[in-house]
Amino acid sequence: MTGRTPGRPIRVSHVITRLIVGGAQENTISSVLGLRERPGFEVDLLSGPSTGREGSLEPLVAGIPGLLTLLPHLVRPVRPWTDWQAYRRLVHRFRRTRPDVVHTHSGKAGVVGRLAARKSKVPVIVHTIHGPSFGPFQNAAANAVFLRAERIAGRVTDHFVVVADAMSRQYLAAGIGTPERYSRVFSGFDLAPFLTARRDPALAAELGIAPGDFVVGKVARLFELKGHDDLFLAASELVLRCPDLKILLVGDGPWRARFERMAAASALRGRVVFVGLVPPTDVHRYVGLMDVLVHLSRREGLPRALPQAMAAGKPVVAVDCDGAREACIDGETGFLLQPDHLDALVNRIGQLGDAPELREQLGSAGREFVRDRFTVGRMVDELAALYVRLFESSRHARHGSGGRDGPSR
Repeated sequence: MTGRTPGRPIRVSHVITRLIVGGAQENTISSVLGLRERPGFEVDLLSGPSTGREGSLEPLVAGIPGLLTLLPHLVRPVRPWTDWQAYRRLVHRFRRTRPDVVHTHSGKAGVVGRLAARKSKVPVIVHTIHGPSFGPFQNAAANAVFLRAERIAGRVTDHFVVVADAMSRQYLAAGIGTPERYSRVFSGFDLAPFLTARRDPALAAELGIAPGDFVVGKVARLFELKGHDDLFLAASELVLRCPDLKILLVGDGPWRARFERMAAASALRGRVVFVGLVPPTDVHRYVGLMDVLVHLSRREGLPRALPQAMAAGKPVVAVDCDGAREACIDGETGFLLQPDHLDALVNRIGQLGDAPELREQLGSAGREFVRDRFTVGRMVDELAALYVRLFESSRHARHGSGGRDGPSR
């Protein structure tokens, strides 16, 4: 870690809306656990309840004394009275525990948590933008509400952490923050299982994948905007280009039944394997079965599935959305597609199906790209250095002004 650690530990409270199985949640837990191992920090985690088919990561932290506190009123849907209750409880919590840094994640916790931290006069307020809360993926009314909320919360934010530079550009263009208040910190993960991932014949047989099948995989929630529809729309052409094609879908969600119906009614009948929800510690086993990973989402920060597949030496095909191009380097680690270009999707998958040597070339380059950039250690080091810098700046500002409001916002 760089920077000077103060004489006493820096107290950091992370706040997230829910701990479902997902990239933002895995990022947050890895950050919290990693920071707890660093000298000079005391860290806790506040979260709303995790319910639904997306699964829960709460067991990863629930057994650690003093780490996780669940806030029943911190929920994802917009519910004014419940949101007010969550705000009040966070204010009470922060006034009692007096953290030096509050670091928020996700939309609801990001707004409610930052405003509560400001009300409680927390010296440093940090927010991670894991993905955009406004954009062309939703209607004008929703965009107006979320953009207004982000602008209000942005005024009390000392620093923004982004998982991709694309997030900085979008938020700055919307008038949120200033460039010097943004830092990109790639979302780190445990590389080792992916670096050594191989096709497991027993697991392949269990899933009905034959030795000669060309496996195109996708790791994502089964929900809107994740791009599963594009795979099914391209089904008839994909099968013609790749006669041995199998589609491996890792993940679950509220649209599973819909996608199962689409798979049964398309040219992909009998070729789609729905794995369901997989613990993060097992994802590498399924990535090891893939020849190619596709990521066709229309709303992401930087999808964790891309660097994970690249670490496993798999070429990736991704829609050029948000931060995807910061990992999928077109023609070097995979192929980028423009949204709605189904012909390009078919052609790129077909090209990779025809050329094992190209898959090896792109996969090898991808592995080298992520090896040093996406480690948990690097992510935690960068966050720790940021906290120290912001805290020291806040302390100097308070001593200079006689207040406790932290750096100017």
